Amino acid sequence: MLTGPSGAGRSTALRALEDAGFEAIDNMPISLVPRLVADRLERPLALVLDPRNRDFSVDALLSLVAELSGSPRFDFDLVYLDCPVPDLIRRYSETRRRHPLSPEGTAQTGIELESRLLQPVRLRADVLIPTGGMTPHDLRARMTEIFASQDQGSLQVQIESFSYRRGIPAGVDLVFDCRFLNNPHWQPELRALDGRDSAVADYVAADPRFADFFARVHGLIESLLPEYSQEAKSQLTIAFGCTGGQHRSVATGEKLANALAQVGWRVSKRHRELERMAAQAAWTGKT
Repeated sequence: MLTGPSGAGRSTALRALEDAGFEAIDNMPISLVPRLVADRLERPLALVLDPRNRDFSVDALLSLVAELSGSPRFDFDLVYLDCPVPDLIRRYSETRRRHPLSPEGTAQTGIELESRLLQPVRLRADVLIPTGGMTPHDLRARMTEIFASQDQGSLQVQIESFSYRRGIPAGVDLVFDCRFLNNPHWQPELRALDGRDSAVADYVAADPRFADFFARVHGLIESLLPEYSQEAKSQLTIAFGCTGGQHRSVATGEKLANALAQVGWRVSKRHRELERMAAQAAWTGKT
């Protein structure tokens, strides 16, 4: 359970927990929590409870905390994001937002009221994180350090393939060009297949330049992934491109995805042009 004054970083902290694998719910009414947790939880749950909600009260929150922390069903922590009043005032002055406890008055009035209101909750907190002076990146890293799994699986790696004729996919972190490799398209027996087929993969791998290229890419990625994970990055997208996005890029992406998965990284795959062709075939079949 996550709480603290407005402006202390609740949204940033909740997003960090969501990226770490928690089911995250913001601005949860206290009265609904018992029903939410009555059923078996499929994965860790992170709830933000704070004075924005109309049914919020400190007594109700502390009563709920006592109930959940005393239950053998839960490994429960109350996390309080603490921030000095001057820092909160500065943050509100920079964003020019209204404070939820003082919508018609000054932000300072609402900040001081909320800080006094939450003091008993602050004293009860299992985990107290001072966020004054922290950047959002600092807070994400701190939340990941405390709550995320410490194994390699905390970073999601997505491998994509694409056609340069249709442009580089948006949001990609690293791009590798496979167009210098021998093209299976010019082999009649391979043209209709794609890079997931073993015959295409073997043809691509037989190019004398492939082994060195793949070893260098694989080594680079293996050296970067732990660093990205330490920086609390939740997802890294690696894209391989070729002319048509069907053979060379797919085969190389598949090989890298399998190699990374074998050593414990969480890997997902997307082959953009193959998805497009499948969608076109399905549409043609319906018309």
